[in-house]
Amino acid sequence: MIKALIFDLDNTLVDFMKMKRLSIDAALTAMIDAGLQMDFNEASAAIDEIYKEQGLEYQQVFDHFLTNVVGKVDLKILSSGIVAYRKAREANLIPYPHVYSTLTRLLKMGLKLGILSDAPGKEAWLRLAYLNFHHIFDEVVTFEDTGERKPSPVPFRAILKKLGVQPDEALMIGDWAERDIVGASNLGIKTAFAKYGDTFETVVHNADYELNDFSEIIDIILKENG
Repeated sequence: MIKALIFDLDNTLVDFMKMKRLSIDAALTAMIDAGLQMDFNEASAAIDEIYKEQGLEYQQVFDHFLTNVVGKVDLKILSSGIVAYRKAREANLIPYPHVYSTLTRLLKMGLKLGILSDAPGKEAWLRLAYLNFHHIFDEVVTFEDTGERKPSPVPFRAILKKLGVQPDEALMIGDWAERDIVGASNLGIKTAFAKYGDTFETVVHNADYELNDFSEIIDIILKENG
């Protein structure tokens, strides 16, 4: 019987990649308007390269970018980019369709809800708080809590312990087969692949279930729990 659901955050509850792209585009447009002498596409490629090297959660990306292309951090250009980025991020940080209604129904069904994210703790909590998800989920485990990323068993064991359930009493929902699905399956946790959030064009995911819409989680629970 499923007693708890464990969710990845980015590209499972929210379209992180879309939000990130639109935020970067807004920042570059603002920086060019503030005096950055650079073609938009060239600047975009330079930003992407920094994220590729440092990771998508790299917080000094615009300082790094300006140092590389201008030779210094021009505060007028930097500030313009940061403000535009934050405005675009807030405007585009929205959940996938049916997330709110489905989570509400799951709570009414008496299920425990947890978050397991590889994102830095502060960034994960900021996204949860902005969406008012911090009141919905019983427990949250981020990278800082264990120092290990999925598919390591350590973070999975940590969220199971916090939720107070055994592996066979949980269902993991995530968009990254090699991390979310493999890591959970290795511990005997049932899995659901968030196909609607897949950014890797995954062909084989080996999950127990496949979700084309977030609301399909309800059908899974009804099937598992009879």
